[in-house]
Amino acid sequence: MDDAERESKPVYIIELAIDGTPFKNSVSNSGLINDLDREADRIPMIDKITLSAMWSSRIWLDESSVQQLIDACIQDEDKLYLCVSSPTIKDKPVQIRPWRLSDADFVLDASMPLDPRKTVFVGGVPRPLKAVELAMIMDRLYGGVCYAGIDTDPELKYPKGAGRVAFSNQQSYIAAISARFVQLQHGDIDKRVEVKPYVLDDQMCDECQGQRCGGKFAPFFCANVTCLQYYCEHCWATIHSRPGREFHKPLVKEGADRPRAVPFRWC
Repeated sequence: MDDAERESKPVYIIELAIDGTPFKNSVSNSGLINDLDREADRIPMIDKITLSAMWSSRIWLDESSVQQLIDACIQDEDKLYLCVSSPTIKDKPVQIRPWRLSDADFVLDASMPLDPRKTVFVGGVPRPLKAVELAMIMDRLYGGVCYAGIDTDPELKYPKGAGRVAFSNQQSYIAAISARFVQLQHGDIDKRVEVKPYVLDDQMCDECQGQRCGGKFAPFFCANVTCLQYYCEHCWATIHSRPGREFHKPLVKEGADRPRAVPFRWC
């Protein structure tokens, strides 16, 4: 397999961490990388050039190479460590975190179509959490989960710390966004994370269907359960000038698919 094939069909991503800190953020001594090269000599099928790329904290390896690396690790409960040394660091345990690319998506109910308007964004997802685990947690809490996905870096394919969950019914969807926060508990993971509606950037205004905004996509989404609609600026101002709706906050889509609230100035 040449380099192009290796990069086009990765099976695993590996993250290295020292004492829980990403490798590239905690060590700057090039001697440690040389030591990792020496480790490659003792681990069959590990490409030394690829292994040196661990300086970026994440590397691409085929499945057989990953298994060889795991076999060379020291296991402490459910964690894997590889001891490396440099002129300044002696036998430092480096945590190995394998990530199987197929763990980024999980379909719980294939009979249900995925509806982006019944999908939530989950921020702050711990990186070790798999899509199947996220799906089971959310289904246990709210029911009706048909799909869960872990957002990954487009180049590195490693988790970015966020996810998406699609529900099969409006009741479960509303229950999830109304909660606003959820406690993700799985193994040694126990973290409170934020849940928001998954905001799309290609929706027409639900009120005017683009007639009052020149056919442009609606920039705002109202996450209040009395609305749950997309609005152009004109329709937002009209609808939310009504009593009881004047304090609703619009959500817009920003980078990394993360929805955020924005202040709205009335015309």
